[in-house]
Amino acid sequence: MQLLISPASPFVRKVRVLIREADLLSQVEEVDVSTTPMASDPKVIAANPLGKIPALIRDDGPAIYDSRVITRFLDDRAGAGLYPQSGLWEILTLEATADAIMDAAVSMAYEVRLRPDTQQSPDWIEAQWGKVERGVAAVNNRWMSHLSGKLNIGQIGMACALSYLDLRHDARGWRSDNTALADWHAEFSTRDSMVTTKPEV
Repeated sequence: MQLLISPASPFVRKVRVLIREADLLSQVEEVDVSTTPMASDPKVIAANPLGKIPALIRDDGPAIYDSRVITRFLDDRAGAGLYPQSGLWEILTLEATADAIMDAAVSMAYEVRLRPDTQQSPDWIEAQWGKVERGVAAVNNRWMSHLSGKLNIGQIGMACALSYLDLRHDARGWRSDNTALADWHAEFSTRDSMVTTKPEV
């Protein structure tokens, strides 16, 4: 199988971390592509008509896409138990929260990196950051107990989301008033799967 990636994408990183935690590196070749919302790589479009990454090209079926679909597929293939039945709905909600934080943070980055200064909307950027702040605060204040215990996809997703905030929006200081989550993230980031997938700046 081939996974189409751009290492800086938090959605891609979530899949790459799962691949390492599920011991699937020998089964999945990571293929770096250069693609943006303004100019999608033809190989990406061939795998995902929406032109988004990650996309997983399978040997025995059509390509699948969206990070949550890919991680669920790979977890099932490996029998890694990262989507356990016990607490599944809470874990899926935590994963969805992480993905929403990623989506808002990526939208902010695209607004600045891909649009001319005269077309950028400060109001849009701040609205997206508001989503990030509310999501991070909710996890810090209500979801910390779900970040403990046996490894699951909710933990992986949240770690990748917070790491992307460090990568693209560090100056905004998400750790302020979120000490418990910041401490958890610092410890989780030492896992080999996180260290080896950290994007080069």
